[in-house]
Amino acid sequence: MSVPEPITPEPILQLGLGFMASKTLLSAVELGIFTALAGGGRDRESIAAEVGLHPRSSADFLDALVSLGLLSRDDDVYHNSPSADVFLDRAKPSYMGGILDMANARLFGFWDNLTLALRTGAQQNEVTHTGAPFFATLSQDPVAWRNFLNGMNGVSTPLAAALAADFDWTGRQHVVDLGGALGAVPAAVLASHPDITGGVFELPPVQPVFEEFVAARGLADRLTFHGGDFFSDPLPAADVYVMGQILHDWDVEKRRFLLQKAYDALPAGGTLIVYDAMIDDDRRHNTYGFMVSLNMLIDTEAGSEYTVADLTRWMESAGFSKVGARPLIGGYTAVHATK
Repeated sequence: MSVPEPITPEPILQLGLGFMASKTLLSAVELGIFTALAGGGRDRESIAAEVGLHPRSSADFLDALVSLGLLSRDDDVYHNSPSADVFLDRAKPSYMGGILDMANARLFGFWDNLTLALRTGAQQNEVTHTGAPFFATLSQDPVAWRNFLNGMNGVSTPLAAALAADFDWTGRQHVVDLGGALGAVPAAVLASHPDITGGVFELPPVQPVFEEFVAARGLADRLTFHGGDFFSDPLPAADVYVMGQILHDWDVEKRRFLLQKAYDALPAGGTLIVYDAMIDDDRRHNTYGFMVSLNMLIDTEAGSEYTVADLTRWMESAGFSKVGARPLIGGYTAVHATK
């Protein structure tokens, strides 16, 4: 006869106090801990001196990062974990800390108003009390705008590699990422497929930051910027369109509008790839998708995540065929559809 597992409060406490571990990571990224350790092991005093830690905090802070699996320690010498070294060193192309920078600077504080958002359905971000359009408002603050774009690029970077490897790019000539921020996805595709060219269709204020990103990756001659608004301007020609983390910004009517516009602009045989943190069709398992959907509640006027079944229905209504879904990484799903 099996003995039932004891019921303890530990899982509830870990979940309820999880913001402590989250903020420890976000502060470590903000301080540049992982970049400081990218060149090799350092002792506590030298790390503290470089990033500006107070003697009272340095030991507990660095050892907390050890306990979280982000650092290791041999005697008094600290090292990055393998994943932190790849993804949290600002000097590496694989750096995805931009989304953590944005979470630290913007989202962490906004989530304090989740209960209010749940009760009112109203967004709780920079434009909550102004009524001004979100992107227009954010782009007026150069620091916040760059932080936002780097955040979107940080999320897309690991997904871009998966998309570049997962999709059959044979015979494709030109891929355009609609609302693609700095171009992480087409950059990954072009890096592994030298015969393909690409573009990003984005709001005009994105262009200076985009050009810095593309130049740093040596793709300025193959990856171009198209300025415009995908609700009001024609889409640039391509045989593959990508919409990543775009549809979740809008209500269903605008999602359907964008899908129809992509279908109408694609040539016969062209493909649309949509990726988002889609909620599983049974609405039970993709916790990350639900968290992103709640973040859309906080950070947009009408956005949310959606299921693969929802997207399939919208795509087929727009005219697409051969709709198929593939899991990516970290709770994200990509859906491919053909005209």
